[in-house]
Amino acid sequence: MGQDVSEVTGGGEGLRRFTRHLLRDMEALETLLESDLVERGLSRIGVEQEAFLVDRHWRPAPVSDAVLEAVDDPRVVPELARFNIEFNAEPLPFEGDCLRRLHERMRALIGEIHRAAHEAGAEVLLTGILPTIKRSDLTLEAMTPRERYRLLNETLTRLQKGAFEFYIRGPDELQLRHDSMMVEAANTSFQIHFQVDPESFARLYNVAQAVAGPVLAVSANSPLLFGKRLWMETRIALFQQSVDTRKGKPDLREIPPRVTFGSRWVDRSVLEIFREDISRFKSLFGTEVEEDPFEAIEAGRAPALEALTLHNGTVYRWNRPCYGLSGNGRAHLRIENRILPSGPTLVDEIANAALWFGLLRSVPEEYGDISRIMDFHDARGNFIAAAKLGIGADLAWPGGGGGADELMRDRLLPMAREGLREAGIDADDVDRYLGAIAQRVERKRTGASWLLESLGGMGGEGTSEERLRALTGAISARQRPDTPVAGWEPATLEEGGGWQSGFQRLEDFMTTDLLTVNEHEAVELVANLMVWHKIRYVPVEDDDHRLVGLVTDRTLLRFLTGDGYRRAEGSVAVSDVMHEELITASPDTPTLDAVQLMRGAGVACLPVVHDGRLVGLVTERDFLGVAGQLLESGLEVDEAS
Repeated sequence: MGQDVSEVTGGGEGLRRFTRHLLRDMEALETLLESDLVERGLSRIGVEQEAFLVDRHWRPAPVSDAVLEAVDDPRVVPELARFNIEFNAEPLPFEGDCLRRLHERMRALIGEIHRAAHEAGAEVLLTGILPTIKRSDLTLEAMTPRERYRLLNETLTRLQKGAFEFYIRGPDELQLRHDSMMVEAANTSFQIHFQVDPESFARLYNVAQAVAGPVLAVSANSPLLFGKRLWMETRIALFQQSVDTRKGKPDLREIPPRVTFGSRWVDRSVLEIFREDISRFKSLFGTEVEEDPFEAIEAGRAPALEALTLHNGTVYRWNRPCYGLSGNGRAHLRIENRILPSGPTLVDEIANAALWFGLLRSVPEEYGDISRIMDFHDARGNFIAAAKLGIGADLAWPGGGGGADELMRDRLLPMAREGLREAGIDADDVDRYLGAIAQRVERKRTGASWLLESLGGMGGEGTSEERLRALTGAISARQRPDTPVAGWEPATLEEGGGWQSGFQRLEDFMTTDLLTVNEHEAVELVANLMVWHKIRYVPVEDDDHRLVGLVTDRTLLRFLTGDGYRRAEGSVAVSDVMHEELITASPDTPTLDAVQLMRGAGVACLPVVHDGRLVGLVTERDFLGVAGQLLESGLEVDEAS
């Protein structure tokens, strides 16, 4: 999870000291790449698995501290939120049965975490974005209490100059302002590493860039956020915007985001990327570095390059170059693939990794230097198209592109098979894992398409919250046997756990599709809204969408039939009839608390507000609907017994 850090402030001695260490590390890396202290002739693979912890209602369970304590395994580490967790498998040589062994190690690790999670009343879920996660889950209270995360949030908040803003447009549209970087915790990923020789780094890094789009297209697993249908791999847009520090910068300057695909091919060396990132991205953190890298080199040891490693960890390339030390104390270079989502199952994740590993081996054999025959902008365009459209994307490729499914079936899958075969990977494992990809392509069934198909198949059954719980419950049930997603049956509403799992908080069933008016509008508009849409309450907002009042049907009727309205000259403003002293609640208010609040205040309508802005409405009619469902379910249980 990175080193202990201290905050860097611009212009201070801490910043200058850290920058000197960073530049000295770069000089040392240049020297190292010419030495025998960097491993060559050996390929290793490794993975980092992020996951969610969920409770029995399929909601985020902030119990990672208890899980970590129970597991007590250095391979299992905390993540940004207390409902996230990460675990890592030891690197393996890229040969023979490495894919199967990697799968077995991950299965054993997740089994340990499952057992610890159950003791804490939770379970582990692999999914790119948790369907049931809500904005109210993403508070600073849910942040893992680690200094690194606190400083990162404070630094990004300062650079953002205010709220974090998100805009993602797919079939639905998401516009969101949030007060911290915690929206990033809605994402979990499956990161894979491939060790390369220094001399082949540029060639293989360019291959990783070229195949990013096609690999992502068949691996997409994150089409939903807060119940909205967005990109097929919404993580890509969400993560980029969660750490984007460019707000308030000059519009005419070309300033790259910290989360980036890059802007060009690499010509010769990994040094090009590190130099570019140091040149363009200021240090977010500093750390006290005691090691002199040149003293280590002179002593025949590979230095840790702590400053370079720390800075590199705050620049989020989708394919990230990594410097590290192997168990034998020698340095190595890796390409870290950060594009892949968590889930849908371990076997699907290993299949995604196998596809990527195979293409890294075969594409150079097939095409030579990919940068000479493919435009970089096509590679970057493919990546965005795949994130938006998944397996339905049209992709460019040398010799002619086409649909992602056809390109994968006819050209890339055979190449990946050949690459794995040439690497000496066990033939049965190649068939198993690439067979899972082939099945996805044949059925056009990725994790993302399964989620959307399942959601669509439920139609208007249940509430939106019930449908999202059903998706989450179904994911959990189908992950246990570890069968590829291409063979999954669609989720059903019953898999959400029934009424016992719902209606816990107001956000579970509040009305969010609201009709509102401005305080300066004519009162006749309110009357017509009530008649046209058969509603009894109309919230009143100001120009900044802050709740300032509420008009009820009774108040409006008394006014329209009274002498005041008949004597009025011209139109009457909504502000003249609205209630201004309002009882409100937040989205995470427990349902029973809300019932007691409404009873005590003698109101039949409860506006739901977040940061002063109206986000929902709960009325006595909503509670009648909830009560009806609970009564119906209870009677069914009685009859069955």
